[in-house]
Amino acid sequence: MSDAIPEIEFVSDMPGLPGMSRCALVRLDEVGALYRLQSLLDPDLRLLVAAPPLFFADYAPQVDDVTAGSIGLESADDALVLVVVTTGGSAAEATANLLAPIIVNSRTRRAVQVLQLEDDLPLAAPLIPA
Repeated sequence: MSDAIPEIEFVSDMPGLPGMSRCALVRLDEVGALYRLQSLLDPDLRLLVAAPPLFFADYAPQVDDVTAGSIGLESADDALVLVVVTTGGSAAEATANLLAPIIVNSRTRRAVQVLQLEDDLPLAAPLIPA
């Protein structure tokens, strides 16, 4: 994936973040572990997101067929999974929301946030193990 996708369109608003319906995804590091999800509607609205495989090797969120269809996702190879990161006072305090990942179809650039109701996943998993 390139350093920035010109625009990502969410098929439905993220809970509590109506200004995040159109965003740019900007890579913040060389390996593609951290990104800034920047609202194109509200310049003050942005989220830090991470690619979970680099932090949570066994994390495999489920996406049902209806949700996959809503973003035109036909192949798992086209899915970019991201988790919202909450920063603390230091990197050791940063947590990731594994309960509600963001799924981006890298081909259509459509996205959706998906609640993982079947699994007992944390809302605030430590990004860096203690």
